[in-house]
Amino acid sequence: MPQVRCKAPFVALAFLAILHSPIALSQTYPAKPIRMVVGFAPGGSTDTIARLIHTRLSERLGQQVIIDNRPGAAGNIAAEQVARAAPDGSTLYMASMSHTINASLYPKLSFDAIKDFTPVTLVTSSPFVLVAHPSVPARTTRDLIALAKAKPGALSFASGGASSHLAGELFNSMAGVKLIHIPYKSSGPAATDVLGGQVATMFSAPPAVLPHLPTGKLRALGVTSLKRLSGASEIPTIAESGLAGYEVNSWSGVIGPAGMRREVITRLHAELTQVMKLPEIIRRLPPMGLEASTTTPDQFAARLRAEVAKWAKVVRESGARAD
Repeated sequence: MPQVRCKAPFVALAFLAILHSPIALSQTYPAKPIRMVVGFAPGGSTDTIARLIHTRLSERLGQQVIIDNRPGAAGNIAAEQVARAAPDGSTLYMASMSHTINASLYPKLSFDAIKDFTPVTLVTSSPFVLVAHPSVPARTTRDLIALAKAKPGALSFASGGASSHLAGELFNSMAGVKLIHIPYKSSGPAATDVLGGQVATMFSAPPAVLPHLPTGKLRALGVTSLKRLSGASEIPTIAESGLAGYEVNSWSGVIGPAGMRREVITRLHAELTQVMKLPEIIRRLPPMGLEASTTTPDQFAARLRAEVAKWAKVVRESGARAD
């Protein structure tokens, strides 16, 4: 009688192979709610972006995306939590420009801004606007540089965080001037003091200052991107109006812990890219001075590395320290 061999082990192995295939993994992810950690308090720009997209991302992923605000240390508290989380895609970080600045501004971090994270995609980008109180006798970037050189140490700039602080330090370095840095805990109080004339200038997110330009309470000298701001195209870029090559773009993007599977990254990237193409999202960005700016994971990784190097140089040359 011929011997019949049991094929069950082979069937089981085949089933496991299918279950763990890239297609199956991407289809089964996520199996539980996703925590999106934000390193700043509710109401800030990074938090606003996270809340703008989390509902639509939840719908596309079929799992709830929960915003978890963990403010403190310019985002470092939140980043540390994400770096220590399981790399299963259930914990994400809505990172900002501060993430790459902090790598050198805080010399004793418990995590590496590059090695301990997995980039997924850039989400938005936005320039700062360099504004001055109307009492400052400068109408262009070129005027401001000339005034700062004529009166060393007489002019100041306010900052509401690491990003606007380093934008000012880069300006100082490239222009060969010394605007005195006046730190604030957030952009609101910083803008208030510039409006009141206590501080001469500020590198600010557009929403905080654009409403004050038509009234003459503030004067815009330039935007920090290489192209003019949509919706305020009358404001020249700093690069075209007195400081060639100057560029700073604030941004937000999604990253996760190091070691996330490629299949999970691919799914997250695909869904986030589609969310950022939704008309309702695109419509709401310009009033906040933002534009959708998605990238591939590899492109985002390259940008993070380049920015860590860029800001390390600015921190080193300026002697900037965490406020």
